[in-house]
Amino acid sequence: MGIKTISELDIAGRRLFIRVDFNVPLTPEGKVSDDTRIRESLPTIKLAIEKGARVVLASHLGRPKGKVDKKYTLEPVASRLAELLGADVTLTDEPVGDGARKVVNDLHGGQVALLENLRFSPAEEANEEAFSRALASYADVYVNDAFGTAHRAHASTVGMTKFVSEKGIGLLMEREVKFLGKLLGDVERPFVAIIGGAKVSDKIGVLDNLLGRVDQVLIGGAMANTFLKAKGGKLGRSLVEDDKLALARAFLKKAAEANIDVLLPRDAVAAAGTKSESGRVVQAMAVPEDLAALDIGPETARGFADAIARAKTIFWNGPMGVFESEPFAAGTLAIAQAVAAATGALSVVGGGDSVAAVHKSGLADKITHISTGGGASLEFLEGKKLPGLAALES
Repeated sequence: MGIKTISELDIAGRRLFIRVDFNVPLTPEGKVSDDTRIRESLPTIKLAIEKGARVVLASHLGRPKGKVDKKYTLEPVASRLAELLGADVTLTDEPVGDGARKVVNDLHGGQVALLENLRFSPAEEANEEAFSRALASYADVYVNDAFGTAHRAHASTVGMTKFVSEKGIGLLMEREVKFLGKLLGDVERPFVAIIGGAKVSDKIGVLDNLLGRVDQVLIGGAMANTFLKAKGGKLGRSLVEDDKLALARAFLKKAAEANIDVLLPRDAVAAAGTKSESGRVVQAMAVPEDLAALDIGPETARGFADAIARAKTIFWNGPMGVFESEPFAAGTLAIAQAVAAATGALSVVGGGDSVAAVHKSGLADKITHISTGGGASLEFLEGKKLPGLAALES
């Protein structure tokens, strides 16, 4: 790749700008409700502190639409980070400006500052040069440790790197590239990809790119409905992308020609809507007209689990149903358990709901690698060059 890691950079006593991904969920009271992303960044931050760097952290939070919105302040993040580090974290009152510059200039070795939400300025997402230069003026060395934003060409991920001579990736980014990169290289077989979620359009790129690499593809979630309808199924009121039926048929044809086994749901848990308190098991190709398929059924879950048990390499992205609703979560949790039980396999899980399922099932420590970037991991596995990584190549 030709990209340096933080371990190879001279950071002692220097201003080290680390782009982190602190885009975490908050409670209605404005407290951090899930600090996973903050914890994931700790090894890089701690290494920087140990080496005596003057640490400047930067992140976005939510979608403030380029305006200052106190609902999206990084204040609760700074508090939680300080607790986890056992050290002070100074939050600036703006992402760039005189106040932020003073905080950065006053840092001593081993001290940490966090810039206020980068997206309080529209210039961040617009990747404007003046904003990029302002961010770069806080850095002697730049490190990107925010894999979840590596597929975005923003000021903090791409623009500012042109104005900082020394740059590289953090320990989290290094781990992401290592494990996702393995999936694109020579792997132990069978290699099984489990793809779920709502839309074929979101996942067709990764499906196509993995077609020449995997032995089996297991398709669940609402996107499976489109494939089932493409094969002549009756899907009742289920979510179907009718404009993607030809795409689904073309994929199934390519898979058949390449001798790749594609497993689609045989049964489904169906109900009148996502707010229903329960569902009933129906044949996946024959959903009653007044019902919608909202989860894979038990027969499908068993069949998918059997395929996963035989796998030596596993990639999973996307839930098997409406995971956030209890009556339709069983399929996704069954897959999480099956992936965790495949102890001899290299397992990589990416995407918010599949990651949430792994954590909910208490099995995160049984997975080889849990990716912090849903969209970024998909684009990486599509074979696309991520802007945030390309900007760091020497």
